[in-house]
Amino acid sequence: MAKNLDASVNQRFSSRLGFLLSVIGIAVGTGNIWRFPRIVAQNGSDEGAGAFLVAWTVFLFLWSIPLVLAEYAMGRKCRMGVIGTITKIAGVKFAWMGAFMAFVTVAITLFYSVIVGWCFYYFVQMLTNPLPLTTEVAMARWNDYQGGGWPLVTHAVVMGLGTFAIWRGIRSIERINKILIPSLLVIVLICVVRGLTLPGAWAGVAYLFTPDWGQLASPKIWMEALTQNAWDVGAGWGLYLTYAAYVKREHGVVKNAFITPIGNNIVSMLAALMVFATVFAVLRTEMGKTQPEVLEIMRTSGEASTGLTFIWMPQLFARMFLGRPLSILFFLGLTFAGFSSLIAHLELSTRVLIDVGMKRSRSIILAAMFIYILGIPSAVSLKFLKNQDFVWGYALIISGALAAVAVMRHGAARLRREELMEGGKDWKLGRWWDVVLVGFVPLGAIILLVWWLVIVPFNQAGSGKWYNPLNPASAMNCLVQWFLVLSVLLLFGRWMGRSVLDKGVPPSL
Repeated sequence: MAKNLDASVNQRFSSRLGFLLSVIGIAVGTGNIWRFPRIVAQNGSDEGAGAFLVAWTVFLFLWSIPLVLAEYAMGRKCRMGVIGTITKIAGVKFAWMGAFMAFVTVAITLFYSVIVGWCFYYFVQMLTNPLPLTTEVAMARWNDYQGGGWPLVTHAVVMGLGTFAIWRGIRSIERINKILIPSLLVIVLICVVRGLTLPGAWAGVAYLFTPDWGQLASPKIWMEALTQNAWDVGAGWGLYLTYAAYVKREHGVVKNAFITPIGNNIVSMLAALMVFATVFAVLRTEMGKTQPEVLEIMRTSGEASTGLTFIWMPQLFARMFLGRPLSILFFLGLTFAGFSSLIAHLELSTRVLIDVGMKRSRSIILAAMFIYILGIPSAVSLKFLKNQDFVWGYALIISGALAAVAVMRHGAARLRREELMEGGKDWKLGRWWDVVLVGFVPLGAIILLVWWLVIVPFNQAGSGKWYNPLNPASAMNCLVQWFLVLSVLLLFGRWMGRSVLDKGVPPSL
């Protein structure tokens, strides 16, 4: 079999710290700062959001950490991209599983890069324009941006910067993350401290942590908690697998596989504290709105719930002492978070193309052009973006289950002995991982998806929504898109697997 001679496949992270900061860059993104607070608000009851946080934390240990461990082990063992790794681990006839994982991540990248463009635009706005004092002014700014073709420009800007960031391979990615991630953490901490010191802020904190235990009987809470945890951490996307292909064996992975998801969830909680404290302090204490009115704004403001971050947060900053510099820091942090994750998405797409024998420079250009062009519908239509977030966000549950099935095919205990029990300074990993990954992850994914597919049609009975594939919020819309993609990948799966193994086998390491 021909060997891939691209020198980029032999690059390695120079240090454990560089690797750790880069994988934290995967995990910490707009999912933490833009998505997490609004998902918490949407899944909280009138009493509080604590029940959602419980479900979210459960899946951190039963879903995200086991899958991150699996991705690390597979990526370091095979030293290839997602399709090549799953093919080598599970066999050629299962190459379609790696292709589906890669497709889901690319599908998310198509609109994720658009959102990072929003963050960049608002960072520039905070630098150059006065903060809006009314909803009308804030809405006009948002509508002018969305209606003026600017999303296409900012989408192109962040894609261009992302292309530049990964051009020289993992070494340039490591250097950039050594700057982005520490800066981001400092910004988040500053914003949290300022938010918590506002009058009335602790009412938001109390709401955030007050549980309504009856909510745990709802499948929607568990579905949203799992999907958000997958979004938050990036487990099952293939991103950790891609970066793990470049990690030195002596750096170990078990310790990092715990530190990364737990650190990520801490950042998410800090972001939620910042947003809930600020929103409750200004809307409830200063503007006199009731708690139900505050929650309604957080849950429903703007198409795809964009209003909380891009319409209300600038207004809230405008009403507080030192609000302008804080708004600049907030949107700079949001941009840093999104960009650190975006470059991991781009590296995944690029590595898939490298594995079939394409040169790195050509792979990067082709991947960037593909993502930009197919991201245009999300850039020009918030409804389309919302639908893609809905469809491929839930598809992450399938991706995670497929990663677990691949490990099952190889043998979880065998993979643990080969890659996760090497001794040295790394932590030891017990048999519990085998049980959770092989036993819980696939079964849990099936139960939750079936539960969801039963409950959604029941809740929409008589409305004519659930069975209409053209309704962007229907269960059938999800099923049709998943079915079309899976059909194509199953048809061409073996061919893809053989192509990767024939053309992309890296040198022995």
